Amino acid sequence: MTRAESAESWLLQRCGRWSSALLSGFSEPFPCCRCSCRRRLLSGIMVCFRLAPVPGCGFLLFCLVLGTVSSYALELNLTDSSKATCLYAKWQMNFTIRYETTDKHNKTVTISDFDAAAYNGSVCGDDQNGPKIAVQFGSGFSWIVNFTKEASSTSTYLVDSISFSYDTNDNATFPDAKEKGVFTVNNRVALKIPLNDIFRCNSLSTLEKSDVVQHYWDVHVQAFVQNGTVSTTEFLCDKDKTVTTAMPIVPTTAPSPTKPVVGSYSVVNSNGTCLLATMGLQLNITHDKVASVFNINPNTTNATGSCQPQTALLRLSSSNIKYLDFVFAVKNENRFYLKEVNVSVILVNGSVYSISNTNLSYWDAPLGSSYMCNKEQTVSVSGALQINTFDLRVQPFSVTEGKYSTAEECSADSDLNFLIPVAVGVALGFLIIVVFISYMIGRRKSRTGYQSV
Repeated sequence: MTRAESAESWLLQRCGRWSSALLSGFSEPFPCCRCSCRRRLLSGIMVCFRLAPVPGCGFLLFCLVLGTVSSYALELNLTDSSKATCLYAKWQMNFTIRYETTDKHNKTVTISDFDAAAYNGSVCGDDQNGPKIAVQFGSGFSWIVNFTKEASSTSTYLVDSISFSYDTNDNATFPDAKEKGVFTVNNRVALKIPLNDIFRCNSLSTLEKSDVVQHYWDVHVQAFVQNGTVSTTEFLCDKDKTVTTAMPIVPTTAPSPTKPVVGSYSVVNSNGTCLLATMGLQLNITHDKVASVFNINPNTTNATGSCQPQTALLRLSSSNIKYLDFVFAVKNENRFYLKEVNVSVILVNGSVYSISNTNLSYWDAPLGSSYMCNKEQTVSVSGALQINTFDLRVQPFSVTEGKYSTAEECSADSDLNFLIPVAVGVALGFLIIVVFISYMIGRRKSRTGYQSV
């Protein structure tokens, strides 16, 4: 058997075994993503669906899946010629670009769809060149992260720089752009990381230069993996350190006496605003027999997310909330509903409370409309977590010109709700009258039967 045949056989066996398995949770270095596999061989490098070969490196593993919290992240695993992991990264990101149109107006476009990305040029590095993550996506977009070892230190390395390029010749993404061409924004980062630690930054980070704003969150990266094993020791960014020591949620045994402030949230992609949400939010958590009630302050809450044809995500985060995810889905091709909620918050003792429910059915409305409920509603995520909503209005699909479409009201807001208790009262009254009349008739007949003759 030739080397190519051996490699192909290995690939088919591996894909057959793991093609329906989740990427996370496996200790072996080459599990396939949860996606279909293709038989393909390039220069002896084995490639799965949506995997790209990397010259000079043995294998590039990447998987982008939609549907759950972790599935919205990009994940990259590079291995060297001995099949040992040399670079690991997992992150989420989006880009907002401002450009001038031919009629001298400014427009903005947000890029958040990386489903068809390629990863040519990503390398583990060698004695002359440091590691590099290179991602190409959309029409002419390129994102590169360079890492370097410090010459004066053998225990640290640098996230040296991040560059982002975009091409305004793409009329679909940049309609009526005045200046045509490829533009590159370079950001010097110079972030120092211990060599044997994995860098973690769940908090939202922003790089802004020229006309480009870059957003990153849920970042995990180790550019110089030692002995092929990704470290379990985390080196936190400053914002995550602040989150860890931030004022935690104060427990109480009684509901919050105040109604939460109503906030407006939105998600944008390359086509503009794709998700709208307006609501006051209150978390009710019971953990270790202690009840906590927490009102979410929209003024200190960040909103991110993504929009896909069948799913949409709204993620809220703050100093005490690592994430609060609302995942919407399309059903029967003509309606949407809240399918999933994922929560991770910091409790009073500093521990992190996380829970998820992927089998919900709330806020149901037709596609092309919004869902509205001004009255207080409760989303029961679990027996230990309920989310109360106030003045709710959401539209996760088919948003036009950044505005809500006609709303479908919840039953609690219906003007006919007052008829329900009235109807019940009338029915009960009528039933009492019928029973009374029946009793009187029966009693009269009974007396008639015992008359003397």
